[in-house]
Amino acid sequence: MARVLGLSPDTVKDYLESLYGKLEARNRVEALEKARALGFI
Repeated sequence: MARVLGLSPDTVKDYLESLYGKLEARNRVEALEKARALGFI
């Protein structure tokens, strides 16, 4: 993902952790479930 976006892996990790915090999710699966429930996807 980082390579496709032209970012460092650490930057992608930081963005994901920030997203998890905003969605109050512990992992990607939980984040996706909450995003879907909120109508983001």
